[in-house]
Amino acid sequence: MPPKIKGKISKAGGQKKKKKSQDAEAETKHRRTALELDILHDFLALRRDETRQAIAGKERLRERLQELEAEVKEVRSDREAVYAEMSLQYQALKEETETQSHRLEEEVKILRKELETCQREAKTAKEEAEQALAERDKTLAQLQAYVTDMEAKYEEILHRSLDRLLAKLTTAKLEWDATALRLHDKHKEQLLQFGLNPLDL
Repeated sequence: MPPKIKGKISKAGGQKKKKKSQDAEAETKHRRTALELDILHDFLALRRDETRQAIAGKERLRERLQELEAEVKEVRSDREAVYAEMSLQYQALKEETETQSHRLEEEVKILRKELETCQREAKTAKEEAEQALAERDKTLAQLQAYVTDMEAKYEEILHRSLDRLLAKLTTAKLEWDATALRLHDKHKEQLLQFGLNPLDL
């Protein structure tokens, strides 16, 4: 009986080690996901800085355009030539700004999609980790119940063994007392045959 129980305990121990390995793998995956999120945050911060710089550049160009328009008003003799030049510059700046704005909008869309993907992956990783923890707790509870049951069975077996041993010892004592009594009577008879009183010895 005890060797079979020991085998069951060893098997349960192996399952526990396997579960710990799965927990470590889930934790590694979670850390990797957190690292990827940190990298994405840094990337988004860089893109925000570029966007702010582009907006600032756009504002500076607008201010420059206003200065040029003021100069056109002051120099009326060259109004047509300056106006044509200003129109060309404005058109070029407008096209450049629109192109840059469109590019930034596309990048923002891509980053939003990537962020959504990372958020979904993080949510999935969190759910998997919570499930793994719940399974671990369930397994630990089962193992604790198994150990408690085994302890109770071992205690019952021990008590039964002690009771049997005590019964055997009691029987052996009775047999030994009976044998000792027979030997005592035999020696007493032998002493009497030799004319000796056992009480004098």
